[in-house]
Amino acid sequence: MATPDFIRTLRASAGHQLLWLPGVTALVFDDEGRVLLNRRADTRKWSVLAGIPDPGEQPAACAVREVYEETAVRCVAERVVLVQALDPVTYENGDVCQYMDITFRCRAVGGEARVNDDESLDVGWFDIDALPELNEFGLLRIKQALSDAPTWFDPTAAG
Repeated sequence: MATPDFIRTLRASAGHQLLWLPGVTALVFDDEGRVLLNRRADTRKWSVLAGIPDPGEQPAACAVREVYEETAVRCVAERVVLVQALDPVTYENGDVCQYMDITFRCRAVGGEARVNDDESLDVGWFDIDALPELNEFGLLRIKQALSDAPTWFDPTAAG
């Protein structure tokens, strides 16, 4: 994930200390029920699509923007499927971030899936029963997006 300019500005004064940031994940499904995934340039692994909203940008708009920027697929956000505070991440350069992830189920409405920026090595549509190897982060989000369950959150953290 490319570092947005506003985070570079924050880092200039905050150094490597923990930054609490919003994040969005977009699970895009086509009319055949396939899910859109990308193989990330930084990890070389298949992943769900995600990004960081710009200051003032609505989370759903960010999801739609990130999908197009990374895959050239146009989509609409349909519903929130999950909200979760993630564990802190320490990057190779020593920067520490913790994300509040809002995951959206999205519907593809146009475009042809292709690598559309330098953040992805590959993109593709996958049948749910033929997914490439994904981490638990992605699998949980796909499961929730496919269910009719209400928005997921960690009930143990609700007090």
